Amino acid sequence: MLNHDPVPGSRHATMRRFWRIFRLLALLSMIIAAIAVFIVARGDTGVHVHMLVATALGVGLTVLLGTGLMTLVFLSSASGHDETAAGPKEQGKE
Repeated sequence: MLNHDPVPGSRHATMRRFWRIFRLLALLSMIIAAIAVFIVARGDTGVHVHMLVATALGVGLTVLLGTGLMTLVFLSSASGHDETAAGPKEQGKE
């Protein structure tokens, strides 16, 4: 039988918390992408604009995906749903 969340409205609070963290991480990924583009552009004078755009998109989206997934892991752990999904622990075993 499913155990529902006992606190009403906690889903809304969790979503607000996720989007607040995600906005900060989006800013972080843009900063990291700008640094990566600067490093690539500084290293070679013959770099085309296409290479800089590809670098910015690749680095930015990769950082955004990784940090977004880690945010979901931390929020899932903080909500207590992981313990519910694991089931009751047996006595004497850890």
